[in-house]
Amino acid sequence: MANNASRPRRLPQRIACLSTEAVEVLYALGEEARIAGISGFTVHPPRARKEKSKISGFSSAHSERILAVRPDLVLAFSDMQGEICRELVQAGLEVHHFNQRSIEGIFAMIETIGRLVAAEEKARALVAGLEAQIEAVRSEASSLPRRPRVYFEEWDEPMICGIQWASELIGIAGGCDVCADLAVAPGAGARVIEKSALAARRPEMVIASWCGKKFRAERFVERFAGLDLPAIASGDLYEIKSSDILSPGPAAIRHGLPQLAAIIRRWAERRTIQ
Repeated sequence: MANNASRPRRLPQRIACLSTEAVEVLYALGEEARIAGISGFTVHPPRARKEKSKISGFSSAHSERILAVRPDLVLAFSDMQGEICRELVQAGLEVHHFNQRSIEGIFAMIETIGRLVAAEEKARALVAGLEAQIEAVRSEASSLPRRPRVYFEEWDEPMICGIQWASELIGIAGGCDVCADLAVAPGAGARVIEKSALAARRPEMVIASWCGKKFRAERFVERFAGLDLPAIASGDLYEIKSSDILSPGPAAIRHGLPQLAAIIRRWAERRTIQ
Protein backbone atom coordinates (compact mmCIF):
# COMPACT_ATOMS: atom_id res chain seq x y z
CA MET A 1 0.00 0.00 0.00
CA ALA A 2 1.27 3.46 -0.89
CA ASN A 3 2.41 5.70 1.92
CA ASN A 4 -0.04 8.62 2.19
CA ALA A 5 2.79 10.90 3.30
CA SER A 6 4.33 10.59 -0.16
CA ARG A 7 1.28 11.84 -2.01
CA PRO A 8 1.92 15.62 -1.69
CA ARG A 9 5.18 15.12 -3.62
CA ARG A 10 3.10 13.98 -6.58
CA LEU A 11 1.45 17.38 -6.81
CA PRO A 12 2.84 19.93 -9.28
CA GLN A 13 5.70 21.88 -7.75
CA ARG A 14 6.51 24.22 -10.65
CA ILE A 15 3.44 25.64 -12.38
CA ALA A 16 3.65 27.89 -15.43
CA CYS A 17 0.61 30.20 -15.55
CA LEU A 18 -0.08 31.56 -19.02
CA SER A 19 -3.01 33.73 -17.94
CA THR A 20 -3.52 36.08 -15.04
CA GLU A 21 -6.47 34.37 -13.34
CA ALA A 22 -4.48 31.20 -12.62
CA VAL A 23 -1.87 33.32 -10.85
CA GLU A 24 -4.57 35.15 -8.90
CA VAL A 25 -6.18 31.92 -7.75
CA LEU A 26 -2.93 30.25 -6.67
CA TYR A 27 -2.02 33.32 -4.61
CA ALA A 28 -5.51 33.38 -3.08
CA LEU A 29 -5.10 29.73 -2.08
CA GLY A 30 -1.71 30.41 -0.49
CA GLU A 31 0.00 28.24 -3.12
CA GLU A 32 2.08 30.92 -4.82
CA ALA A 33 5.33 29.08 -4.04
CA ARG A 34 4.36 26.60 -6.75
CA ILE A 35 4.34 29.27 -9.48
CA ALA A 36 7.39 29.02 -11.73
CA GLY A 37 6.39 31.68 -14.24
CA ILE A 38 3.56 34.02 -15.16
CA SER A 39 2.02 35.90 -18.07
CA GLY A 40 3.29 39.42 -18.58
CA PHE A 41 -0.34 40.52 -18.47
CA THR A 42 -0.73 39.41 -14.86
CA VAL A 43 -2.22 42.18 -12.69
CA HIS A 44 -3.71 40.52 -9.62
CA PRO A 45 -2.17 40.37 -7.11
CA PRO A 46 0.24 43.24 -7.90
CA ARG A 47 3.11 41.62 -6.03
CA ALA A 48 3.14 38.68 -8.45
CA ARG A 49 4.78 40.89 -11.09
CA LYS A 50 7.68 41.55 -8.72
CA GLU A 51 8.03 38.01 -7.41
CA LYS A 52 7.60 35.82 -10.48
CA SER A 53 9.35 35.45 -13.83
CA LYS A 54 7.37 36.61 -16.86
CA ILE A 55 7.41 33.84 -19.44
CA SER A 56 4.65 34.70 -21.92
CA GLY A 57 2.21 37.27 -23.21
CA PHE A 58 -1.38 36.19 -23.59
CA SER A 59 -1.97 35.37 -27.23
CA SER A 60 1.78 35.33 -27.86
CA ALA A 61 4.22 32.95 -26.24
CA HIS A 62 7.43 31.10 -27.07
CA SER A 63 7.75 27.54 -25.85
CA GLU A 64 11.47 27.90 -25.10
CA ARG A 65 10.80 30.62 -22.49
CA ILE A 66 8.20 28.44 -20.82
CA LEU A 67 10.38 25.34 -20.94
CA ALA A 68 13.25 27.34 -19.41
CA VAL A 69 11.46 27.54 -16.03
CA ARG A 70 11.13 23.72 -15.99
CA PRO A 71 7.39 23.49 -15.25
CA ASP A 72 5.75 20.22 -14.28
CA LEU A 73 2.32 21.70 -15.08
CA VAL A 74 1.13 24.47 -17.40
CA LEU A 75 -2.16 26.28 -16.81
CA ALA A 76 -3.63 27.99 -19.88
CA PHE A 77 -6.86 29.64 -20.97
CA SER A 78 -8.92 29.99 -24.16
CA ASP A 79 -8.60 29.04 -27.79
CA MET A 80 -6.09 31.85 -28.25
CA GLN A 81 -3.51 29.77 -26.36
CA GLY A 82 -4.33 26.56 -28.22
CA GLU A 83 -1.27 26.57 -30.46
CA ILE A 84 1.28 27.15 -27.68
CA CYS A 85 -0.40 24.43 -25.63
CA ARG A 86 -0.07 22.02 -28.54
CA GLU A 87 3.66 22.81 -28.73
CA LEU A 88 4.09 22.29 -25.00
CA VAL A 89 2.28 18.96 -25.05
CA GLN A 90 4.50 17.85 -27.94
CA ALA A 91 7.50 18.88 -25.82
CA GLY A 92 6.32 16.47 -23.12
CA LEU A 93 4.71 18.86 -20.64
CA GLU A 94 1.42 18.34 -18.83
CA VAL A 95 -1.08 21.07 -19.68
CA HIS A 96 -4.47 21.92 -18.19
CA HIS A 97 -6.27 24.15 -20.63
CA PHE A 98 -9.23 26.07 -19.16
CA ASN A 99 -11.95 27.62 -21.30
CA GLN A 100 -14.41 29.20 -18.85
CA ARG A 101 -16.87 31.73 -20.25
CA SER A 102 -19.40 32.18 -17.44
CA ILE A 103 -19.46 32.91 -13.72
CA GLU A 104 -20.14 29.25 -13.03
CA GLY A 105 -17.17 28.44 -15.25
CA ILE A 106 -15.00 30.76 -13.17
CA PHE A 107 -16.06 28.94 -10.01
CA ALA A 108 -15.35 25.57 -11.63
CA MET A 109 -11.88 26.80 -12.63
CA ILE A 110 -11.11 27.89 -9.06
CA GLU A 111 -12.21 24.55 -7.61
CA THR A 112 -10.26 22.62 -10.26
CA ILE A 113 -7.05 24.51 -9.44
CA GLY A 114 -7.76 23.77 -5.79
CA ARG A 115 -7.90 20.07 -6.55
CA LEU A 116 -4.72 20.20 -8.63
CA VAL A 117 -2.76 21.54 -5.64
CA ALA A 118 -4.67 19.75 -2.83
CA ALA A 119 -6.24 22.98 -1.57
CA GLU A 120 -9.85 21.96 -2.08
CA GLU A 121 -11.20 23.46 1.14
CA LYS A 122 -9.55 26.82 0.50
CA ALA A 123 -10.88 26.82 -3.06
CA ARG A 124 -14.42 26.12 -1.87
CA ALA A 125 -14.10 28.90 0.70
CA LEU A 126 -12.86 31.29 -2.01
CA VAL A 127 -15.86 30.44 -4.20
CA ALA A 128 -18.23 30.82 -1.25
CA GLY A 129 -16.88 34.29 -0.56
CA LEU A 130 -17.33 35.32 -4.19
CA GLU A 131 -20.85 33.92 -4.22
CA ALA A 132 -21.67 35.93 -1.11
CA GLN A 133 -20.37 39.09 -2.79
CA ILE A 134 -22.53 38.41 -5.84
CA GLU A 135 -25.64 37.87 -3.71
CA ALA A 136 -25.02 41.10 -1.79
CA VAL A 137 -24.76 43.09 -5.02
CA ARG A 138 -27.80 41.35 -6.50
CA SER A 139 -29.85 42.11 -3.39
CA GLU A 140 -28.88 45.78 -3.43
CA ALA A 141 -29.64 46.04 -7.16
CA SER A 142 -33.12 44.63 -6.63
CA SER A 143 -34.16 47.99 -5.13
CA LEU A 144 -33.24 50.01 -8.22
CA PRO A 145 -36.22 51.89 -9.65
CA ARG A 146 -35.17 51.05 -13.22
CA ARG A 147 -32.60 48.87 -14.92
CA PRO A 148 -30.57 50.63 -17.64
CA ARG A 149 -30.02 49.09 -21.06
CA VAL A 150 -26.25 48.53 -21.17
CA TYR A 151 -23.86 48.00 -24.06
CA PHE A 152 -20.56 46.51 -22.91
CA GLU A 153 -17.78 46.94 -25.46
CA GLU A 154 -14.77 44.66 -25.33
CA TRP A 155 -13.10 46.01 -28.47
CA ASP A 156 -13.68 48.89 -30.87
CA GLU A 157 -12.36 47.79 -34.28
CA PRO A 158 -14.29 45.64 -35.02
CA MET A 159 -16.94 46.31 -32.40
CA ILE A 160 -17.05 43.31 -30.05
CA CYS A 161 -19.64 43.14 -27.30
CA GLY A 162 -19.01 41.63 -23.88
CA ILE A 163 -18.29 37.99 -23.13
CA GLN A 164 -20.74 35.90 -21.09
CA TRP A 165 -19.38 36.55 -17.60
CA ALA A 166 -19.38 40.32 -18.23
CA SER A 167 -22.98 40.09 -19.41
CA GLU A 168 -23.93 38.10 -16.32
CA LEU A 169 -22.23 40.60 -14.02
CA ILE A 170 -24.17 43.45 -15.66
CA GLY A 171 -27.40 41.65 -14.81
CA ILE A 172 -26.31 41.04 -11.22
CA ALA A 173 -25.37 44.73 -10.86
CA GLY A 174 -28.83 45.85 -11.99
CA GLY A 175 -28.44 46.41 -15.73
CA CYS A 176 -29.85 44.76 -18.84
CA ASP A 177 -27.19 43.77 -21.37
CA VAL A 178 -28.54 44.72 -24.80
CA CYS A 179 -26.25 42.11 -26.37
CA ALA A 180 -26.98 39.27 -23.98
CA ASP A 181 -27.95 37.03 -26.90
CA LEU A 182 -24.48 37.46 -28.43
CA ALA A 183 -22.58 37.17 -25.15
CA VAL A 184 -23.08 33.40 -24.95
CA ALA A 185 -21.18 32.82 -28.22
CA PRO A 186 -17.96 30.88 -27.58
CA GLY A 187 -15.72 33.03 -29.79
CA ALA A 188 -15.14 36.77 -30.14
CA GLY A 189 -15.91 36.63 -33.86
CA ALA A 190 -19.54 35.78 -33.12
CA ARG A 191 -19.78 38.80 -30.79
CA VAL A 192 -19.01 41.37 -33.48
CA ILE A 193 -21.87 43.83 -33.89
CA GLU A 194 -22.44 46.51 -36.52
CA LYS A 195 -23.08 50.14 -35.58
CA SER A 196 -26.61 50.22 -37.00
CA ALA A 197 -27.49 46.97 -35.23
CA LEU A 198 -26.31 48.37 -31.91
CA ALA A 199 -28.20 51.63 -32.45
CA ALA A 200 -31.36 49.57 -32.98
CA ARG A 201 -30.86 48.02 -29.52
CA ARG A 202 -31.06 51.49 -27.92
CA PRO A 203 -28.42 51.27 -25.17
CA GLU A 204 -28.83 53.85 -22.41
CA MET A 205 -25.33 53.29 -21.09
CA VAL A 206 -22.01 52.24 -22.59
CA ILE A 207 -19.37 50.51 -20.48
CA ALA A 208 -16.15 49.94 -22.37
CA SER A 209 -13.23 47.73 -21.46
CA TRP A 210 -10.84 47.68 -24.39
CA CYS A 211 -8.18 45.01 -23.94
CA GLY A 212 -4.77 46.60 -23.70
CA LYS A 213 -5.74 50.20 -24.46
CA LYS A 214 -7.60 53.07 -22.86
CA PHE A 215 -11.21 53.79 -23.80
CA ARG A 216 -11.60 57.04 -25.73
CA ALA A 217 -15.12 58.36 -25.33
CA GLU A 218 -14.66 60.94 -28.08
CA ARG A 219 -13.72 58.21 -30.55
CA PHE A 220 -16.81 56.26 -29.58
CA VAL A 221 -19.00 59.32 -30.17
CA GLU A 222 -17.38 59.99 -33.56
CA ARG A 223 -17.98 56.40 -34.59
CA PHE A 224 -21.74 56.83 -34.19
CA ALA A 225 -22.06 60.18 -35.99
CA GLY A 226 -25.49 60.32 -37.59
CA LEU A 227 -26.91 57.50 -35.47
CA ASP A 228 -29.22 57.91 -32.49
CA LEU A 229 -27.77 56.31 -29.32
CA PRO A 230 -29.45 57.27 -26.04
CA ALA A 231 -26.18 56.65 -24.16
CA ILE A 232 -24.38 59.25 -26.25
CA ALA A 233 -27.20 61.76 -25.91
CA SER A 234 -27.07 61.49 -22.12
CA GLY A 235 -23.28 61.23 -21.89
CA ASP A 236 -23.41 57.86 -20.12
CA LEU A 237 -20.10 56.51 -21.42
CA TYR A 238 -17.89 54.74 -18.87
CA GLU A 239 -14.73 52.67 -18.67
CA ILE A 240 -13.71 49.74 -16.49
CA LYS A 241 -10.11 48.59 -16.88
CA SER A 242 -9.90 45.28 -18.70
CA SER A 243 -7.71 43.82 -15.95
CA ASP A 244 -10.60 44.35 -13.51
CA ILE A 245 -13.35 42.65 -15.49
CA LEU A 246 -12.08 40.75 -18.53
CA SER A 247 -9.93 38.31 -16.60
CA PRO A 248 -12.11 35.22 -15.95
CA GLY A 249 -11.14 34.80 -12.33
CA PRO A 250 -11.86 36.33 -8.91
CA ALA A 251 -10.91 39.83 -10.09
CA ALA A 252 -13.98 40.10 -12.32
CA ILE A 253 -16.16 39.68 -9.23
CA ARG A 254 -13.97 41.38 -6.64
CA HIS A 255 -13.05 44.42 -8.75
CA GLY A 256 -15.29 44.53 -11.81
CA LEU A 257 -18.66 43.85 -10.21
CA PRO A 258 -18.46 46.67 -7.59
CA GLN A 259 -17.59 49.15 -10.35
CA LEU A 260 -20.50 47.99 -12.49
CA ALA A 261 -22.85 48.26 -9.52
CA ALA A 262 -21.67 51.78 -8.65
CA ILE A 263 -22.04 53.03 -12.23
CA ILE A 264 -25.53 51.56 -12.60
CA ARG A 265 -26.71 52.79 -9.22
CA ARG A 266 -25.56 56.35 -9.94
CA TRP A 267 -27.43 56.21 -13.27
CA ALA A 268 -30.63 54.99 -11.56
CA GLU A 269 -30.39 57.55 -8.74
CA ARG A 270 -29.93 60.40 -11.21
CA ARG A 271 -33.08 59.41 -13.04
CA THR A 272 -35.02 59.11 -9.78
CA ILE A 273 -34.10 62.73 -8.95
CA GLN A 274 -35.11 63.88 -12.43
